[in-house]
Amino acid sequence: MRRFLRLLAFIFASTPALLLAQSSSAIERVIAGPVSTVMVHKGSSTPVQFIFHVKPGYHINSNKPSTPELIPTVLSFSLPEDLVIGRMKYPAGALISFPFDPSQKLSVYSGDFTVKGLLIAQPKANPGPFTIHAELRYQACDNNACYPPKKLPLAFNVNIRSGGHSAPKARPNRTSPHIHGN
Repeated sequence: MRRFLRLLAFIFASTPALLLAQSSSAIERVIAGPVSTVMVHKGSSTPVQFIFHVKPGYHINSNKPSTPELIPTVLSFSLPEDLVIGRMKYPAGALISFPFDPSQKLSVYSGDFTVKGLLIAQPKANPGPFTIHAELRYQACDNNACYPPKKLPLAFNVNIRSGGHSAPKARPNRTSPHIHGN
């Protein structure tokens, strides 16, 4: 019976800590900026960028963390067959040491950072509007602890237009070698 009472005492003593852990995991530590509608002609590409903000007091690992056991920040997409994302470019992380291990510098993002990519519409893409879903996978930390990895969902609109950009047609003039006077 004593063992049971100790277990109950431990559970009740731990409850505020468990509630705090649950509520701290619900805090959004990274937010995504809005993405304007992206216009692209079928068979063409256009640059696209995604702006994120890490809230003050937190940092997240960069896309290329300093050590392999750290979780990289990665942006992934759910795309229709008509679209492809290519040339993803993540910013370099800032090398910062933290109080928990001042001898090691970690590659992290804090404040605002931008991820760039190239949106490509396939040559046989269907014209029209699409909604693209993406998610940023990251692990946020503060100076005392790291929190469980999270996925930040985001969505943006793409409008595929028919008829890509074509080169202007050559128009002969009097100096053209292909014009022969009669």
